[in-house]
Amino acid sequence: MHVAIIMDGNGRWAQARGLPRIEGHRQGLKRVEELLRYAPDKGVKYLTLYAFSTENWRRPKAEREFLFSMFERYLKDRWEGLAERGVRLKVIGSRQGLPASLVELIEDTERKLSGGDSLFLQIAFNYGGRDEIVRAIRDLHEKGLCQDVDEKIFAEYLYTAGIPDPDLMIRTSGEKRISNFLLWQLAYTELYFTDVLWPDFDEAEFEKALADYSKRRRRFGGI
Repeated sequence: MHVAIIMDGNGRWAQARGLPRIEGHRQGLKRVEELLRYAPDKGVKYLTLYAFSTENWRRPKAEREFLFSMFERYLKDRWEGLAERGVRLKVIGSRQGLPASLVELIEDTERKLSGGDSLFLQIAFNYGGRDEIVRAIRDLHEKGLCQDVDEKIFAEYLYTAGIPDPDLMIRTSGEKRISNFLLWQLAYTELYFTDVLWPDFDEAEFEKALADYSKRRRRFGGI
């Protein structure tokens, strides 16, 4: 099973408690760490998390820099634990504009975790669905393949090449849109929206989403 999550609501969670927005991001990261521990036991083989979008560059510089720093620290401090749990990591999105130190660390951590077979974790960082599609078209054009392209070939030029499309997409915080997330891949994905803010989205809430998904009948355009 492949679950994709838009982890929304960190800032609102913090502001509701009179805390700086970065405290919401810290609490949100704790939820990610918990999720990585219990998700495989619930049948999740692939997990894609929307961590930083191309639109998030509009946020205040201090908040952006904190997110970069937090991600960098997480990769440095947690990769061994992820390796022990059999997590394989791929960071999808553009590397352009990211600090050179972070890009180098991402690539190094991906290599270190390339052998994991328990959970395939994709972190969408500096990611935008439209940007991904445009980049794929450019790559196809440069290779002279546009005339012969079909859906299968096109998918091979996306960041998610070789990964099955999500079965379930979860968005927290009450917003009911996909916000430029996996535009191609979500074509037949079941969508689940909850008012719970990401820092409050615990294992019980995840189980609610899976229970709701289990009641769906996926037709893929059929009867």
